Amino acid sequence: MSSERQYRKQIVHYGHMLHERGLVAATDGNLSVRLDSGRILVTPTAMSKGMMRPSDMVIVDMEGHRIAGRRNVSSEIGMHLLIYRLRPDVNGIVHAHPPTATGFAACGKALTQPLVCEVVIGLGCIPLAQYGTPGTPELADALEPLVPQYDAILMKNHGVVTYGADLACAYMKMETVEHFAKITLVSHLLGQEQPLNDQEVEKLIVARSKYEGAKSAAPMPLANGAGNGERSRDVQAARESSSQRATSSHSQRTSSRHR
Repeated sequence: MSSERQYRKQIVHYGHMLHERGLVAATDGNLSVRLDSGRILVTPTAMSKGMMRPSDMVIVDMEGHRIAGRRNVSSEIGMHLLIYRLRPDVNGIVHAHPPTATGFAACGKALTQPLVCEVVIGLGCIPLAQYGTPGTPELADALEPLVPQYDAILMKNHGVVTYGADLACAYMKMETVEHFAKITLVSHLLGQEQPLNDQEVEKLIVARSKYEGAKSAAPMPLANGAGNGERSRDVQAARESSSQRATSSHSQRTSSRHR
């Protein structure tokens, strides 16, 4: 287990990476780590993610009250607390405004087409949450229906939030979202998108359990079944069954390793 000191350094490190790669600007974005069942380490408000020091971090309880740190708590702490409450498996969260992905969010477009196999395996599809005013309960309310199944969410007219087993995982998912948004944009501009078909998506969903770090439970939209009600239901049921089998297999292997 990492110490609080190490977590502070991790947040600074990944905050710098967000800033250097243009995934945030000015004082945008926020990062957090779950320290234990009752405490969250989070970036302060109104501070550039490229200029932070470990001592700048703030510790809050699960109600968002500051219990340590000299700076003010991020105004978007409610979003982080919601995700930690709904996802016990999550220990790190990154919120940023990557330009291409945020452009999709500003246009009201989710990243749901199965265009790249690695994205299907690692993230599934990336849905769009309805707009919620930052720093208010509206934002958490908009995210709540999506958090249980997805590890990356576009927020309409706002940005992106990603989360995972640790902060490194959450950060890499943010990079993946922006990378995939660029690929999607290029394929759209070329006008020859060729999404994976249903059978190909099925195989990738089953394959999720074989890849290190790929634990997404995210369902995928139908590539070619829209409008075909009976077929859509059959394919969706098959997907859910495949996902359950993959999850069960992964759990059994994990249990065996810890015996």
